[in-house]
Formats: sequence, structure tokens, C-alpha cells
Amino acid sequence: MSHLGHMGEPDKRTLRQELLGMRNRLPAGDVEEASAVLAERALQLPELAHARTVAAYVSVGAEPGTVALIDALRARGVRVLLPVLLPDHDLDWGVYTGEGSLVRVQHRGRMALLEPAGERLGPDAVTGADAVLLPGLAVDARGMRLGRGGGSYDRVLARLERAAARPALVVLLYDTEVLARVPAEPHDRPVQAVVTPSGVRRFAGSGS
Repeated sequence: MSHLGHMGEPDKRTLRQELLGMRNRLPAGDVEEASAVLAERALQLPELAHARTVAAYVSVGAEPGTVALIDALRARGVRVLLPVLLPDHDLDWGVYTGEGSLVRVQHRGRMALLEPAGERLGPDAVTGADAVLLPGLAVDARGMRLGRGGGSYDRVLARLERAAARPALVVLLYDTEVLARVPAEPHDRPVQAVVTPSGVRRFAGSGS
């Protein structure tokens, strides 16, 4: 029996394994189709329509696709920042200048990531973003996000907090990954919106 429908909260590790298993069973055609729909829906968000700088990431594997979205944002003249994973799992940032500017980097113990090949702007560059696209495995009815567990985006969110930066926080997911509740820690911050192939859901009280 799946833990996804339980009344109680499964532990994060179990929930992550189940969600990743569901993603890995998705046909490649479904992943590609969802990517196009997600881009179309996300581009209609006021938080992205009015943004001058967006911190995003390049999806890999069966993650909800982001490449169509970041290409469209760049075509609009938006400055798109992409992460570079550092040895301590913190994130540096570089500007996306097109798909040809990405390099595949194999990090020890992790899947290969596509990262910007150009100038490094420093971990604090994210504090200048108007919106931040956060990777995730699920979000719940409160807007709380379940990440992969590496801690990189916990550091990003803490950096934003220290800088008193309040960019819009948005997560792209599949419809089945919007759950009633996910485990959350006291320091976790809710996202403003989740974009799925079936639509956009906003969360009351998340603020920007």
C-alpha cells in the first residue's frame, strides 16, 4: 500500500522513494508533453510575467521539465540564473545564455547535472532574483515543499531569509505530487504557487 494516501505523515525518506519511483515509471513521451504544458502555464504567472531576473534550474531525467520554460523566459528578455552545485552542496549561480551554454557535470554520488558554463556570480546572486523556481518532489495544501533531501535549496532559502529578500517561490510538479500533507520542519518556507499540467494552485498566507 502506498504511503501517499495515509492520514498520518510518512517519513521523508519513504515518501521521497515512493515519489521518485512514480516519476521513474513515467513514459518519456508523457514527461516531454508535460514539459510543454508546464511552460505554457508557468509563463502566465504574474510572478514570472513581471520578473526581470528568475533563478531556475535545468530539469534532468523524469523531473517536470524546465528547459522549455527557461528558453521562453530568456526569449522574453528575462535574466535567467542557473545553479552550479559546489562541493559542500551549496549553490553558485551563472547566467543562462542558451542550451548550448550548458555543460553536463557528474557530481560524486549524484546524477549528472546540466550547469551553466560561463562566469560564476557567487552564491548570493540568488538574492537579486524576483522569482525562484524550486525543484521538489511534492507540495502540500499549506504550500510546504518536499525536496530531494540534499539540502542545497535549504541553504538558498536561508540565504534569502538573511538578506531579507522575498522573491516569489514557485515549484513545478506533476498533478499526482500535490498531496494533502508532507513532513515539514519549523524553518521550511511555503511556496507561493505550484504549477502542474492541470493548472496553477496558490497558497493562502505564503506571502511574497
